Amino acid sequence: MAEPNGLLAIGGDLSPERIIEAYRQGIFPWYTADDPILWWSPAPRLVLFPEEFHLPRRLARTIRQKIFTVTADTAFDEVILHCAAIRIEAGVETWLTPEMIKAYRLLHELGYAHSIECRQGAELVGGLYGIALGRIFFGESMFSLAGNASKIALHALVRHAGAAGIRMIDCQMRTEHLVRLGARELPRNEFQEILNRFVYPLAPQKKWRLRNADKEGIGTADACQEEGEG
Repeated sequence: MAEPNGLLAIGGDLSPERIIEAYRQGIFPWYTADDPILWWSPAPRLVLFPEEFHLPRRLARTIRQKIFTVTADTAFDEVILHCAAIRIEAGVETWLTPEMIKAYRLLHELGYAHSIECRQGAELVGGLYGIALGRIFFGESMFSLAGNASKIALHALVRHAGAAGIRMIDCQMRTEHLVRLGARELPRNEFQEILNRFVYPLAPQKKWRLRNADKEGIGTADACQEEGEG
């Protein structure tokens, strides 16, 4: 029922229950401060299967140089605020309004939203965040303040996904940057079929921990995803 551009519905609220139900069906909120709440379900849908991630040689070399440290769920607030700030500073409208930030912070506190952080020394220089339901991760936004920092965070997410049994990373809409890293578009019926198979259970998850990242020169944490459903 979505419009050709993906717009599906207008209105509602940003309660955790509504947002979780939306993501379960492949729908996400996306609007600016001057708009009502807009709900989207674009097709085709850009997704990244962890086993299809393409690691460029230059990025692999950066990883081996051990420039960055990568963690998970240690600075969610900072990550989402940076994602908003870099757009505002660039003079670009952002969908990360105060109301949206508040909603995703609450989802993080409840165990549904998770972040990956990339640091140089003590400084947070890149990261990403999104929603995890079952075996699906719905990527929301990423930022980079240093060369390759967001790619390092994505690489850490892919490695974590492989260890934790996450079957698909939803990237929402096509960007050539993500396509070069292995993402591809799926027609709506295929995307929905994967959701129906792997989006359950909807239980919240404990804080993420990364493992084995140090073998490639990134990360310090010691365990894979610990899931509330066991």
